[in-house]
Amino acid sequence: MRFLIVGLGNIGPDYEGTRHNIGFQMVDVFANYMKAEWQDKRYGFIAKCRVKNAELVLLKPSTFMNLSGNAVRYWLAQEKIPVENMLVLVDDLNLPFGTIRIRKQGSNGGHNGLGNIQSVIGTEAYARVRFGIGNEFAQGNQINFVLGHWTDEEEKALPEKLEVMKEIIPSFCLQGIDRTMNQFNHK
Repeated sequence: MRFLIVGLGNIGPDYEGTRHNIGFQMVDVFANYMKAEWQDKRYGFIAKCRVKNAELVLLKPSTFMNLSGNAVRYWLAQEKIPVENMLVLVDDLNLPFGTIRIRKQGSNGGHNGLGNIQSVIGTEAYARVRFGIGNEFAQGNQINFVLGHWTDEEEKALPEKLEVMKEIIPSFCLQGIDRTMNQFNHK
């Protein structure tokens, strides 16, 4: 079985360490844990690893967030991976900081990266892990908040919050989305 694990974010030093790039951080934690090395490829950075009998293709799109669907479509086709074997890691400002919610499918919730993926691949029926970034911003200041850097307190808490990715990704690949949701959504 083959799987595509997509961490959403924006490339470049201006975006490093921003809330919107938590998808990159989530997939990086797993790649480091698996000692998978990133390679600069078409539409993104790719790393490959195995978990038992599952082959994983890790992807950090280089298309920028709002065009993530182009990278996703290309790598699903390139690696011959069905959409039901894709897991997208993404930030969510509707969840409190550090809260993790796993969903089998659903709307994009106003997230441009998810919206682009859905319009390009033509379905909302793909799994995603949403990492709460909170919504501590004044009205009209959403873009600055999302593209802003973590507070010192959040920065300190991140490594521990991200550790769970070492369990969620293998669980999705080996046990499926339903069992993974049952196991991790209550935490």
